[in-house]
Amino acid sequence: MRSRYSAFARGDSAYLLESWHSSTRPPRANPEPGVRWEGLEIIGTTDGTMDDTEGTVEFRARFADRGRPGELHEVSRFVRQDGAWVYLDGRVS
Repeated sequence: MRSRYSAFARGDSAYLLESWHSSTRPPRANPEPGVRWEGLEIIGTTDGTMDDTEGTVEFRARFADRGRPGELHEVSRFVRQDGAWVYLDGRVS
């Protein structure tokens, strides 16, 4: 989760697509113009250990969109694909 947040903050579209599950991956992941990511708080996790094949991460990410503050609160699901953890989907709250 932290590496994907960092990729959003840096605008690293290639990493975002690489770390997205093939069944839910969009054709492109372009950064939103005017959005600056300002902080990540991990609220909780379930599973996701070396012995698991899936897990969740609940987080809050702070951002500014053209100077206006905002927050994304999501529970993201991750699964192993070809041995690597990848983002499957998320539920925004």
